Amino acid sequence: MSTEIPNVSASAAAAEEEKAVLLYEPLLQYQQQQQQQLQPSQFNNTSQVAIVGSNLCPIESLDYEVLENDLFKQDWKIQKFQYTFTKWMLCFLIGLVVSIIGFFNNLAIENIAGTKFVITSNMMLARNLITALIAPEAAGSGIPEVKAYLNGVDAPAIFSLRTLFVKIVGSISAVSASLKIGKAGPMVHTGACIAAIMGQGGSKKYGLNWKWLQVFENDRDRRDLVTCGSAAGITAAFRAPVGGVLFALEEMASWWRSALLWRVYFTTAVVAIVLRALIDVCLRGKCGLFGKGGLIMYDVTSANISYHLRDVPPVLVLGVIGGILGSIYNFLLNKVLRLYNFIYKKGIFYKIILACCISIFTSCLLFGLPWLASCRSCPSDTSEPCPTIGRSGNYKKFQCPPGHYNDLASLFFNTNDDAIKNLFSKDTDSEFHRLSMLIFFVTCFVLSIFSYGIVAPAGLFVPVIVTGAAYGRFIGMIIGSHSNLNHGLFAVLGSAALLGGSMRMTVSLGVIILELTNNLLLLPLIMLVLLISKTVADAFNGNIYDLIMKSKGFPYLETHAEPYMRQLTVCDVVTGPLQIFHGIEKVGNIVHVLKTTGHNGFPVVDEPPLSESPILFGLILRAHLITLLKKKAFLQTPAPIGPDAFLQFSSNDFAKKGLGNGDKIEDIELSNEEMEMFIDLHPFTNATPYTVVETMSLAKALILFREVGLRHLLVVPKVSGRIPVVGLLTRHDFMPEHILNLHPSLARGRWKRLRFQFPRLGRLIRGLW
Repeated sequence: MSTEIPNVSASAAAAEEEKAVLLYEPLLQYQQQQQQQLQPSQFNNTSQVAIVGSNLCPIESLDYEVLENDLFKQDWKIQKFQYTFTKWMLCFLIGLVVSIIGFFNNLAIENIAGTKFVITSNMMLARNLITALIAPEAAGSGIPEVKAYLNGVDAPAIFSLRTLFVKIVGSISAVSASLKIGKAGPMVHTGACIAAIMGQGGSKKYGLNWKWLQVFENDRDRRDLVTCGSAAGITAAFRAPVGGVLFALEEMASWWRSALLWRVYFTTAVVAIVLRALIDVCLRGKCGLFGKGGLIMYDVTSANISYHLRDVPPVLVLGVIGGILGSIYNFLLNKVLRLYNFIYKKGIFYKIILACCISIFTSCLLFGLPWLASCRSCPSDTSEPCPTIGRSGNYKKFQCPPGHYNDLASLFFNTNDDAIKNLFSKDTDSEFHRLSMLIFFVTCFVLSIFSYGIVAPAGLFVPVIVTGAAYGRFIGMIIGSHSNLNHGLFAVLGSAALLGGSMRMTVSLGVIILELTNNLLLLPLIMLVLLISKTVADAFNGNIYDLIMKSKGFPYLETHAEPYMRQLTVCDVVTGPLQIFHGIEKVGNIVHVLKTTGHNGFPVVDEPPLSESPILFGLILRAHLITLLKKKAFLQTPAPIGPDAFLQFSSNDFAKKGLGNGDKIEDIELSNEEMEMFIDLHPFTNATPYTVVETMSLAKALILFREVGLRHLLVVPKVSGRIPVVGLLTRHDFMPEHILNLHPSLARGRWKRLRFQFPRLGRLIRGLW
């Protein structure tokens, strides 16, 4: 920079360098460097950190492995019938609660937004403050966080009761304020929160504790329940039960089995039935002036419509353009999120100012752009009042004289749900002007990108649907009489094209759109558009949720192994000193190791006289060691504890604590005399941990680690006579950034999908700064 601008100051040069880093360096790596410069002592070099909400937080992995030790074998008294019945009952309760919350979310949004449009613009800026001040984890859609959790990543407070409350209230407030955001993503997070809270037996912090649910105090069962909750959330948002099941299978869950499929299907069925019952109440006029209580677009087309071979080429073009637009959408959204995180690190005040600016800018466009559209005469054959005054409808009067309406205002002065219904409607080919549709498409495209990253619960599904509907309808207007498909059908296909181009799902999106439109005739065309748009968009970048997870730094394990991993063995990536405990260990040694390391699993080794030669006995968790220290199960001499262990403890003492309730080593006070005592670790050690030989390829170990859902993988020597364990693999050791940092020469062998880049667009953004 100094060669181009000789008089630039050092601070200005530093600022320019920081902006360049923000655009082209991975966001997590950049924030880690900034944080370490400020507080280098707070980070353990073996710990993983990620951006949760807008804060950089340490995260942990989840323990999906079933522990097998002497204590659990003796204390397992839960009957299979009770366990199974309770799990099915929880699925029913999850479906019931999520459907009720989803219904009242829809109802509140429709009535608040409708009333706001009638009494003119109250922009509701104050309601956006709660997310930044109370629960930053509730910002965004929550889908990347839930997806990472189901992959085995435990981020702080993403399923707390506080986050749930803010997610519900914030989503209603933000969507009602007419921001171009959706409620589907927040509903997925809401469903996952409800499932996680129920799965841990409630909340001890707020006095909500149900002992009959504490049978599921383990990560494995909670993972299943969170999967059910995420499927219930998408079902409540779109009234698409089968689509919810497929969404959980295709996009969210990393582990799937037939028993889980049945439970997810049962949960979404409960949601669909309860929603149907509640919406019937609204259809009798008992839900307010604007409330219908659900998002579904009936009457997309008539039953006798048909399409022919000549209609396929326009659909193909629609899919190709949709794929390109979807990839551009992902690219721009990723850049905007990086910019917002750069702003957010300056403090909460900047978060609030940014949210207010976006809200004011949105309101200005909503009230200003309709003046660009001309008034149109009301159609004579309309089935609803025209113009619409004081109620929801397709024909907004705005500034027009009697008997006329403003087509652009009909889209802007409605909720996103109603705008989608207007665009999807049949027999409305003459309702909108081309210029109005183009303005609406560009506005939604831009606003949905800039609205997503603010400190408010915000989803991407509905904004992408409404933006794609405007795009598809505009293409339908251009094609005109050259196709048998009406403009409403093109709007449906446009939504499918942009969804496929941005989110890269096929089966689940196809079924969701099918259930939204209630029209089986469109299924072949929807499938074709989704396949084409996804294929085209994959040539440019990844799906939007994966991009967000990567920018936030969640260590997500992919389904495939990089080619260079086959050139490495597991020993090539094991780093750091290995902390090992003896079967009977001194209390002081345990306390020292727990205080000086951040590890969560420790190998337990037996040596003579407890065994003939050094052997690996098993693996013990940090949480279990802290429990033993807290209960002070100490021995005066290094001798086996024997059967007394089963009298002092039960399996409940070692159950997974609720969110934020885990004990810490710093809270345990021990005397000098107690520090010299001993603990027999044998009854509390997982005696059957998963192990791999040190010569196993890293690619093969990754497949085992991901498919089984492990947190720790022990590496044992190939030749006997050495130390019985040579290393411990965790999720961090399989991350490409960690591996390539250890072996930079292998970067050329990294799997790279053939992708086109956006260099000119990137330079343009950098030039604007």
